[in-house]
Amino acid sequence: MDTTAPRAVHAHADAQPHPNQFALLAQRRFAPFFWTQFAGAANDNLFKFAFTVMVTYQLQVAWLPPALAGLVIGALFILPFLLFSATSGQLADKHDKRALIRFVKWLEVAIMALAAWGFVAANVPALLACTFLMGLHSTLFGPVKFAYLPQHLGERELTGGNGMVEMGTFVAILLGNVAGGLLVAIPQVGPLWVGIACIALALAGRAAAQGIPASPATDPGLVINWNPVSETWRNLRLAHGNIVVFRSLLGISWMWFFGAVFLSQFPAFAKEVLHGDAQVASLLLVVFSIGIGTGSLLCEVLSRRHVEIGLVPLGAIGMTVFSVDLYFASRGLPAVPAQALGSFLAQPAHWRVMADLALLSLFAGLYSVPMYALIQLRSAPTHRARIIAANNILNALFMIASAVIAGALLHAGLSIPQVFLVVGLANAVVAGYIFLLVPEYLLRFVAWVLSRLVYRFRVRGDAHIPTEGAAVLACNHVSFVDAVLLMAASPRPVVFVMDHRIFRIPVLGWLFRLARAIPIAPQKEDPATYAAAFERAHAVLRAGDLLGIFPEGAITQDGQLQPFKGGVARIVERARAEGLQVPVVPMALTNLWGSYFSRIERGRAMVRPFRRGLFSRVGLEVGAPVPPAQVEPGLLQAQVAALLAR
Repeated sequence: MDTTAPRAVHAHADAQPHPNQFALLAQRRFAPFFWTQFAGAANDNLFKFAFTVMVTYQLQVAWLPPALAGLVIGALFILPFLLFSATSGQLADKHDKRALIRFVKWLEVAIMALAAWGFVAANVPALLACTFLMGLHSTLFGPVKFAYLPQHLGERELTGGNGMVEMGTFVAILLGNVAGGLLVAIPQVGPLWVGIACIALALAGRAAAQGIPASPATDPGLVINWNPVSETWRNLRLAHGNIVVFRSLLGISWMWFFGAVFLSQFPAFAKEVLHGDAQVASLLLVVFSIGIGTGSLLCEVLSRRHVEIGLVPLGAIGMTVFSVDLYFASRGLPAVPAQALGSFLAQPAHWRVMADLALLSLFAGLYSVPMYALIQLRSAPTHRARIIAANNILNALFMIASAVIAGALLHAGLSIPQVFLVVGLANAVVAGYIFLLVPEYLLRFVAWVLSRLVYRFRVRGDAHIPTEGAAVLACNHVSFVDAVLLMAASPRPVVFVMDHRIFRIPVLGWLFRLARAIPIAPQKEDPATYAAAFERAHAVLRAGDLLGIFPEGAITQDGQLQPFKGGVARIVERARAEGLQVPVVPMALTNLWGSYFSRIERGRAMVRPFRRGLFSRVGLEVGAPVPPAQVEPGLLQAQVAALLAR
């Protein structure tokens, strides 16, 4: 397997820092791809919505009554995701992604040419066939879309890039729906204008794709398995090989279940609960789309431009809180004749409903974007597209399940607000289950809260923390939460070697056990624990992960840097003997002495919580990695001391 080209792309990405995610729109490695996927998403929704309106209001088709039209169109569009996602994932891993994108865009042009004829001729079977084919187009594009980003964006850009794509997708969905509804409603010539718009958007997408840079195949020797059943099962097993990635796939699929319930009920919710007309239903879609887009864009700011999965529990909490409040806000609204948009907005109670919708969708954006970025970052490049294909299969299954379950709840007599309440409470249960199965999400959330809401935490030099490969992080030991702050600073999970006594502290001890921290005791006191700690530390490095060590051996009693012990050098030397070149990254926590979690009052910590006020400033200085051949306690101590003196 030749992975030289993808590495070169990453190096190029990291060498071009940009001020924020919007600056990516000025760069060739992102902008043509962004506008290609934007045009495709807009075209999908313009076509589907115009077709739905046409068969609902303009045509009389005995075998496709209006009540079934939306369901049939939605089912035909999603069917290819179940049938062909496994094949499309293989194609994306085997072939250059630029070539595949251009082929898919030419396919879209051909499909839209047929659709234009179908609209003009009012040929419903042809338009149903185009619905299936556009689903196939989206199925082929999906794995390429999400496998393309990590090939061209660095780790610090993935969250922002995914946020832009997520925002662009929902804006495109919104604009496509609005344009489709307006164009098809034009008397006499509406279908013609819809056909022209569909072809124009397809050509615009193909033109944008011309600027996409080369994206070499990550597994060119892959032999395609054309059996969709066996390959689907193989893809799901492949995804299950990395349990964090697989549980993240389930988390994303749950988000689509959650969102599909709300989106599918907007027309009925607007009419039966809010007593509004079709414009009110459109407003709900606008509010929901703006919320998703805003949450997606906020991810880069809140994550400090890393893949920060600590935002996922925050998103889950918000989704539940505002779903539940939406139930209370919409319960018992007075029954009135259908209100136009102006009358609807004049009612203060309706603003609470819209605020709940905006906020629950905003938190859904915070929930989903870090998960997508994590999957891209943690999946092996050779089969990343097939992992994305597995995600698409699960998404489709969960969306089908959402329609069935929501329908069953409504058939059982629940009102639409009650369905929203049930889904909101179920979200808390599902999210809690996922976070307990994958503690990394919960740990990162605790680290995120501590570093942003308890302290004002500033990190300098975090580019020195390796984004891949084994390394040792060596830091001074100032407080009981040093490890949590280092978690917040690192883009990757860190396994810490920690004094065994810290595990006896309530809450913190449980947290560190959850983090798989390695307890260590003095050799004279407990030789077995001492030896086991070194064995587990070596296992971490062999797995290519980050190992965190506090070489002083214990928390400082007076705020001064204590002599470093020889454990770090011993670990690195053993790794070298096994052929592993493990660098050591020196770190210094600053201004943490004197805070609540440090020992400042008669050797005691965690007394007088606000002795330094709220949001006290603390920092982390990260130095350049020390090559393994130069690692020795005195040198590391001197480097950490120099970082403290900055």
